Parts: sequence; structure tokens; C-alpha cells
Amino acid sequence: MYVDVLCEIGAKAVDNIFEYRVPKDIEGNIKIGIRVSIPFGKMILEGFVINIKNSSNYDKDKIKDITSVIDKEPVLNKEMLELGKYMSDNLLCSKVSAYQVMLPKALKAKAGTDIKIKYNRYLRRIKSIEEIDDYIKNCKYEGQINLLCKLKEGDILISKMSSTINTIIKHGLGVVVEVEEKRYNYTGLSNYKKVTLSREQEDVKNKIVSSFGKSETFLLYGVTGSGKTEVYMSVIEEALKEGKEAIMLVPEISLTPQIVGKFISRFGDIISVFHSKLSDNERYDEYRKITEGKSKIIIGTRSAIFVPFNNLGVIIIDEEHTSSYKQESHPRYNAKDIAIWRSNYHKCPVVMGSATPSLESFARAGNKVYTLLTLSKRPGSSTLPSVQIVDMKEEVKKNNFILSSILKDKIKEKLDRHEQVILLLNRRGYSSIITCKDCGHTEKCSKCDISYTYHKTSNNLKCHYCGTSKPLINKCSKCGSTNIKDYGIGTEKLEEELHKLYEARVVRMDIDTTSKKGEHERIIDAFGGGEYDILIGTQMIAKGLDFPRVTLVGVVSADATLSTPDFRASENTFQLLSQVSGRAGRSESKGEVIIQTYNPDHYSIILSKNHDYLSFYREEMKMRKLLKYSPYYYLVVVGISSKDYDLVFKESNKIASFLNKNLNGESIVLGPSMASMFRVNNIFHYQIIIKYRKDDNLIKCLKFIDDMYKKNNKIEVELDFNPIKM
Repeated sequence: MYVDVLCEIGAKAVDNIFEYRVPKDIEGNIKIGIRVSIPFGKMILEGFVINIKNSSNYDKDKIKDITSVIDKEPVLNKEMLELGKYMSDNLLCSKVSAYQVMLPKALKAKAGTDIKIKYNRYLRRIKSIEEIDDYIKNCKYEGQINLLCKLKEGDILISKMSSTINTIIKHGLGVVVEVEEKRYNYTGLSNYKKVTLSREQEDVKNKIVSSFGKSETFLLYGVTGSGKTEVYMSVIEEALKEGKEAIMLVPEISLTPQIVGKFISRFGDIISVFHSKLSDNERYDEYRKITEGKSKIIIGTRSAIFVPFNNLGVIIIDEEHTSSYKQESHPRYNAKDIAIWRSNYHKCPVVMGSATPSLESFARAGNKVYTLLTLSKRPGSSTLPSVQIVDMKEEVKKNNFILSSILKDKIKEKLDRHEQVILLLNRRGYSSIITCKDCGHTEKCSKCDISYTYHKTSNNLKCHYCGTSKPLINKCSKCGSTNIKDYGIGTEKLEEELHKLYEARVVRMDIDTTSKKGEHERIIDAFGGGEYDILIGTQMIAKGLDFPRVTLVGVVSADATLSTPDFRASENTFQLLSQVSGRAGRSESKGEVIIQTYNPDHYSIILSKNHDYLSFYREEMKMRKLLKYSPYYYLVVVGISSKDYDLVFKESNKIASFLNKNLNGESIVLGPSMASMFRVNNIFHYQIIIKYRKDDNLIKCLKFIDDMYKKNNKIEVELDFNPIKM
């Protein structure tokens, strides 16, 4: 017997199938999709069995034997094997990376990984209480009597064996059993109660449920607070009644605790949770809960789309417009594309929901590729908040550099009423630039040529691209002057300003405060429980969170996303402002939103004030059509990087020339040009942007380029189809 094995090495130069012989004594253990240990050069590595065959066309004396079989059952099922091939063919990623991304670390083909099931040992009673009492009457040993009295009450956790335990076992009174310890336990709070759907919600649910058993993609366009989550849960409930399973994707880890709390309250212990804050051990336990059939619902971020459900009934993608559904590293998949592929495989619906759908999704709904569903109003007495735009150019004249007069007054008003406030500032740290006022020198990262961000809590300058940090020195590194000034504002400085202005309980939620495990849950539960008056944070607080006592949302700098060099800047700004506005007034109390900006006349800001997505969509689509961007054109970014500047410049031009000669006349090749982050960690980055509608030569040309540079260790070429960031 011979097997084709895909080796664990992800390097493109080694991304191939290798043939091995199977020793006779382990032939019965070989199955497609299991992992095996293999000799590879002088190393012993792991790989996936992709194919089994009875004969070989190679010289049998040169074929090596596999070393051992790792799994009893396949870790890659038939669907996963087909999905990996689809990803490799369409994203031009390495085959092994497509499979590795589907699995928790414990099941990846990775030599040296040692993640095991954790068991606790218990002493368990096997005789009746009366029989134990009879034994105690005749027992002279105090240790045995005490232990047996405890044993009558229930199982006893054993840390180590003892002579007393051995005696009890010897007399047949108890037995030692091993019970698996669950390493992930949801600890959040939830006061969720099932509600009756409105007529509008019920209609939406029925349309989705009627599509069970066939592949159909729905776009659920519902205003913020319209009860999309209730619809999701009702749809999932119907899928469970038919014996099906469900995947629920959320964009941010910060959203997971509230949603998990609601789902557990409604569905109980048939839920597994998947996100990057879980440890490798916890992910392994949750994954096995799925493969063993104990979970019927998975809630998680992007990678949860790969969980190996065999009877998938519905896939739901909440806040579908969010960029976090696209993986920015190899393999660069989009969870929405994977969801649609799995929908076709399982013949089940996909539901993509958002108050501000991506232009691509809304355009597809307009072209009947997706089925559009609408929730036009909030249920009950809750209404959309009123929004006011503040021109910060006028406020600066009054020396209001951080908070405008009206926002200060509104915060005080809400605090006096014992209501809560959310403040969004999409920039972490204390200040964004440290500059010498004498010579004008700005402190920059030596590896990235980008300005350091100052973090006051650690008194460090940090580069948010390569992670380099250094202590703040209060004199200019160029001229020696001590006349140093920090400019810009981050969440740290905003927090400091609030403590100066108010006697309020303030909590900050950004990457810096949520790096420790469990911090997302702690902050959300504490704020929701009324332990804090003001929540400030970056965009992670903008989506999906539901706090009934929040009646004011302030956006401190609406221009942070508007000024980015990205064709989606206006769309990202509109979405962010609309989403964070939706956190206000989600109960009976009327909500208010204050948006501070230096661009009060920009259409994305004006239309977000009016909650007018349709007008924004029409305005933005005009710009996209004029500039030939998505959704009118597909995009591919060819990224070229190297430590050698001259080499990356030369090779980038060579690649651009090849593309211009070989793509059809309708495709547009832009560049090469410097990437928006040109130097990161002393590596120089160029990029070429390809805009196309239909080009039969495209994949062939890109594959040729990819193959040409596979073995070049001085140049790296990366392909990104339909990128979110450029």
C-alpha cells in the first residue's frame, strides 16, 4: 500500500504531494484525512494522507516508509479536503496552509505539538449508603471513616492516591474514575429572556426557514437595534428542530460574551465557542465537543466557519460588513466566501446581517444574487437616536481640543441622571506624535519609518506595526532640546481628560486593556452591570453591544477613518458612525449621539446623521463606478517585499511589465507603487493593483508569477484577491 502525503512545511517551494510506502503492520490503520509521521530529508515531520493506492510508478527502492500513524480517525473529512482544494485553486495559497487553517493546533500537522485531553480523577461510591454505614460501624480507622462519610455525599476529587483510598477500593466500596475537565467555561452574565417576534421579524424568519434544504444567500438589512439577533436565534431554533446544526459568526471577540450569554440562556449546553482568545487547550476541547456531536451551535469569529459539522442547517454572519471576516495573512480567505461554498455543499441558507451592509453585498442583493430581507424599525417603543454634528474647527477656537462644549454638557447631564455614556475614539495610546518644538524632529520607529505612539501608562513609545517599544526620553534625539510636545489624542489621553472633568467611573476598552485573557468579558459585564458610568474605546465597542442604560454616544474624532489612504475610507466612516450611534437609546429612554469632526460637510458624516444608508449607497456607488473600484471591478493586489530595496524595485517593475503584456485589454494594472506601509520591520513593500471584470488569463498569469518566485528566498510575492485593505 502507498499513500500520497501533504507535508507540514508551508513554504511554497515544498508545497507538493509526496509518496510514501505503508508498512504491512499498520496498513489497517490508514485512512484518507489522518495524520502520519514521515521521514523528510533528515527530519521526521507530519503530514496529511490525501490519497491511498495499491501501486506506485516510482522506483520502489527510493520510496520511504511512513514512520507511524498519529490519528485513529481522520482529522480532515471529505468536505474539508474538497474545501482545501477550492481554497488552494482560487486563492493560490499553499495546499497545506489551506488545511492547517481549518484545525485547532492540537490537530494540525505539526511535529512536536503535544496538546492532550485533561482528566480529573474522582473516587466514586459503588456500594449503597447502607452498606457503607455497615462498614463504618466496624471500622477502627478515622481516616477511612472521614473519607467514607464524604463519599456518601458524592464523588471526591483525588489529587494523589493514598493507602486510605486503596483500602476503600480494595473492599469494593469505591472506584477511581477519570472525568474529562472542561477547560473553557463561559463566565459572563445574562439576563436574557425570550421575546415574541414582531410581525416584521416573523416574516423575515419564515422566509429564511422556507429555504432550508437549499443553498440560498440572504442579506438581512436591519437598522441598529431592530432585533436581528432575535431573528437569528429563532432561525437556529427551527434548524435544531430538524436535527440540523448552525454556525453563528461574529466579527469581534468583544461581541462574543453578550451573544454567548443570550444563546446559552436560550439553548443550554449545546454551544461551542471559537475565537483567538481561547488557549490552544480550550480550542481543542471545544473542537472535540463538535466532532463528538455534543455541540449543535458554534459561535465564533472568522475561523469558526471551518468547524466540521456534518449536517449544517444554517450559517449566520452577523455585522457582515466588517473587515475582520477577511484574513490578512496566508491563506487570505474571506469567511463569507467560505460560508457560501459550504452552503452549496450542505444545501443550506447563509444569512448575512448588517445595519450598514458592505457595498458589494448590497449590490449583489440589488442584482438578485442575494435575497434582500429588511427590518426597517426597532421593535417596541425604542427609536433611533438623534444625531448632532459638531464642527471641531469652531471648537478649537474656544480651546476645546478634545471634547466640544456640547459633548461636555451632555456627558454631565447623563451622569446627573445616572445614565451611561459610550465614547468612541478609534486611536489607542496617549498621543500619536512626539515632536521637538525647536527643530521639528518627530520620533519614528527605526525599523518602520512610522511615527511612534506614546503610551503614558507604561511611559513607552510603541510602534503599532512591528511592536518595537522604547522608554520616552524627555529630550530630542536629534538636537538635544527638552522642548518636547505630544500631539494627537488616543484613548489613554481621553480617559485622563474625563477624570479631570468628572467624578465618574470610567473604563477603557482597547487592545492595550484587553490583551489579558477574559478582559473583554470582564469589562462588558462590569459596564453592563452598572459598575462604570462611561465606556471609552476603539472600534471594538462600535458593533453589536447592547446596553439598555446607554443614552449618549460621543464620537471624539470622526476623521480618524476618513483620512486613511483607502478607497473604502468613506464607507468605513459611514459604517463606524452608524454602528456606534446604534449603541444609544436601545430601551425606552431616548438616545443621543454627538459626532465631532473637522469635515462636517462630508457626505458620509451627514448621511450617517440621518441614518440614511440608501442615500449613502447611491452616492458612494457613483464614486466607485467613476474610479473603477469594487463592486464594479474585482481587485487583486500583488505584494512584493524584500530586505533589499533595489531588488524589490527591480522585480516589481518586471512583474508589472509581465502583467501588462499578458492580461487582456479590459484589465487595468496599476503600479508598481510603494505600499501604504512601505517599510515594516526593515522589509520594503511594493504593490501592484489589478482591476478586472473577466479575464481568462488572470489566474494563469498570477500562478506563473507565484511559481517563478517560489524558490527565491530574497523576494516574497503575496497574492491577495479582493483585499479589504490596500
